[in-house]
Amino acid sequence: MTDTSEQSSILKTYTRSFAPLKNRNLRIYLGGQAVSLLGTWMQATAQSWVVWELTHAESSLGIVVMLNTLPLFLLAPWAGSIADRFNRRAILLITQSIAMLLAFTLALLIQTNLVQIWHIYLFSLILGIVNTLDFPAQQTFIGDLSGMGQVRQAITLNIMGLQVARMLGPAIAGITLKLVGSAAAFWINGASFLVVLISLLAVRSHQAESKRSNGRGQFRETLQFIRSQPRMIDLMVFATLVTFFGLSIFNILPAVADHVLKGDSQTFGLLLGSSGAGALVSTLVLLPLSQASKYIGRIIIGAATWMAVFFLLLSQSTWLPLSMAAIFCVSLGAPLVLTTGLGVLQMLAPTDMRARIISLFTMLTFGMQPLASLAIGYSAELISTRTAILINALFLFTGAMLMLFLRQGLRQWELHPVSHEIILPKKAD
Repeated sequence: MTDTSEQSSILKTYTRSFAPLKNRNLRIYLGGQAVSLLGTWMQATAQSWVVWELTHAESSLGIVVMLNTLPLFLLAPWAGSIADRFNRRAILLITQSIAMLLAFTLALLIQTNLVQIWHIYLFSLILGIVNTLDFPAQQTFIGDLSGMGQVRQAITLNIMGLQVARMLGPAIAGITLKLVGSAAAFWINGASFLVVLISLLAVRSHQAESKRSNGRGQFRETLQFIRSQPRMIDLMVFATLVTFFGLSIFNILPAVADHVLKGDSQTFGLLLGSSGAGALVSTLVLLPLSQASKYIGRIIIGAATWMAVFFLLLSQSTWLPLSMAAIFCVSLGAPLVLTTGLGVLQMLAPTDMRARIISLFTMLTFGMQPLASLAIGYSAELISTRTAILINALFLFTGAMLMLFLRQGLRQWELHPVSHEIILPKKAD
């Protein structure tokens, strides 16, 4: 009887996870996103390999990521305010159109053999600015479509599409690179944006109006609110640790494929495909189960520690199957930290502050990638790729342990329904 009850509970958990798909608007939008994300990961894989072929320098890989993510750190306060104040559908139509044009232009440069490293640097910077505006608008647009009652499940479904793309995109890109060259991945990505644009025009959403101050005043107000929410701070710290010391390692996977494993572009595609497979399993299996768990803190502590252990294994591996297994296991943990953060922060946030809080989350996590990318890129050149991965893994493990023992209440934290009509302290005149 107990086994039957447990199986029924697990089945209900999975059923609830897919419940947002009954929403026609959300279903159309997530379908368009899934197609676009496949193209995005194909382009990301091809671009890393193009950079490696042009320079054969880990630092160049780091510079590309730095230029792509630096705007997240510098412009996030304004991006969140824009996404809260203006029509999010219109923002997304603009950002997706620009990203499409960038993909087509870079495809043409590569196809005609005119591409130079400075082209990729420039396009990475422009795309980073576009993504800074796009990300908070996209995440909160999902909430607009689903409603706060299903926002965690809706974000998880979006991440499922992302992880499928992470698994298939690099693998397809690796084959494409070998058979027809890297330009094809950029052409395919550019075409995939058309699907997103069509989906945005086809859906209807409800967006709460922001009645608060604008610009810097809104950002100060956001910081003031977050300082009063210790669990929000914990989520942001863990996401920063995982992004800075964990995900930055993926920026030097071309060097792992070449220098450590003595492989080629297909080896690189297999490593990224392993990451996508692990993240997909995490999203399909572990994330739905985690949403049924009472203790959010224990989940993110365990996930970050798990990642650190398998990054340590990756740093010692010179055998492709073992490296693929280590990356697969690492990728089981990352969605638990980042997706939980994205969903829970929206649940805890006031209705008209969601985009700003997501934007700050982005600034403190992915916006820190410029420093992380440069650090691991140059350290890999100076002290070897394997040693750089080892150092990052040790920092990630140490950070997780410090949070475990120093943050009171984190292990016992239970997520309860919250009111979104939160009154902030009045600003001093």
